[in-house]
Amino acid sequence: MELIRGLHNLRPRHRGCAATIGNFDGVHLGHQAVLGQLSERAALLNLPVAVITFEPQPREYFSPDLAPPRLTRFREKVEALSRYGVDRVLCLRFNDRLAGLPPDEFIRLILLDGLEVKYLVVGDDFRFGKERAGDFRMLVRTGEVHDFQVVNMHTFNIDNARVSSTRIREALSAGDFATAESLLGRPYRMSGRVAHGDKRGRTIGFPTANIHLHRSATPLQGVFAVEMFGIKGEPVEGVANIGTRPTVDGTRTLLEVHLFDFDADIYGCHVQVNFLRKLRDEQRFDSFDALKQQIDADVKQAREYFGG
Repeated sequence: MELIRGLHNLRPRHRGCAATIGNFDGVHLGHQAVLGQLSERAALLNLPVAVITFEPQPREYFSPDLAPPRLTRFREKVEALSRYGVDRVLCLRFNDRLAGLPPDEFIRLILLDGLEVKYLVVGDDFRFGKERAGDFRMLVRTGEVHDFQVVNMHTFNIDNARVSSTRIREALSAGDFATAESLLGRPYRMSGRVAHGDKRGRTIGFPTANIHLHRSATPLQGVFAVEMFGIKGEPVEGVANIGTRPTVDGTRTLLEVHLFDFDADIYGCHVQVNFLRKLRDEQRFDSFDALKQQIDADVKQAREYFGG
């Protein structure tokens, strides 16, 4: 799969495709259904599949303090899209210029001159262009003039409700990992590179793999039973904390994973952490002894979950 960053990196060979537009946060079963719909049509038309997405996401640009936490950071999203038949991802920088484009200019620059789209799948509530003045009907009319077909996404329901990133966030916030997995089509996971930390965990007998999340907010906070992939012996069971570590006056949100019966050097490894059960919320302790006692209890509870 090819990642294209910005319109200025489009080349003549990128013209002609079947495309869709969206945030695709989580690449959940609803997204997967859209990609399947798109791939089937692209195969009939002998066209590559392209996804158009934005960084930052529009809600993050317009209301950064109110935007919901991402289910997947950009790298995770791109990796997920590559597994579902996507040939190209066009990532556009969402800035003043893009936000201010009149709808007809958005269509001309991106869909016509940029990608020469032949088949487009979007939601029937999709809005675009300056002041969100462009809509599905405008795209259909333009397609009739410029000879490309526009169709709306099929709604994908589970348990009589639409699958959405919002619904998954709500499940994660409630600690309902079974529902989140049923909507994602896989366990919820975060990924990143293992970095050196302050090594305080070693001093109380619980060394941790520290993973910087590279996101301004996370959909999870607390202590969890997890499995780690991307290392020898995978999956390796463990207990993880996501939070700011208030006991040591931390400020940056960090993912720390204590792996059971594991002592290999994994610094620098790019790992994936699957979240399976929430054990408790993050809390501040008055002393390291109190923290150690609680971690002992967390480890015991997680081991019991894994049947150990």
